[in-house]
Amino acid sequence: MLTKAIPILASLNEEETVKFYTEKLGFTFHSSWDGYLIFSRDGIFIHLWPCTDPEIPKATGCYINVTEVDKLYEELKAQGVVHPNGALKDMEWGMRQFSILDNVGNIIHFGEDISGEDDD
Repeated sequence: MLTKAIPILASLNEEETVKFYTEKLGFTFHSSWDGYLIFSRDGIFIHLWPCTDPEIPKATGCYINVTEVDKLYEELKAQGVVHPNGALKDMEWGMRQFSILDNVGNIIHFGEDISGEDDD
């Protein structure tokens, strides 16, 4: 019955967040409603809500399942956004993943299933 989930992360500055998500991450900006921002890329949506506490984004994030994780890693590494401890690696739970920090500290993990197991 469930079809998808959309992460909602914190944004401290609307203009800087729009610039970061469009220029660094390659997302399309759709709208702002009183500072509530909506972006998408390849059918994946991320929403951001306006926040004034800089500690909140440091404690939030999301995980996005992807294909071609190596290609995406190279793209985002060139943008200088890969987390200092988030280099691309194979994880023991069957995912090949890396992590980035957005402009205010939200962490986003990108991972590709390498387990060989079918989700169904």
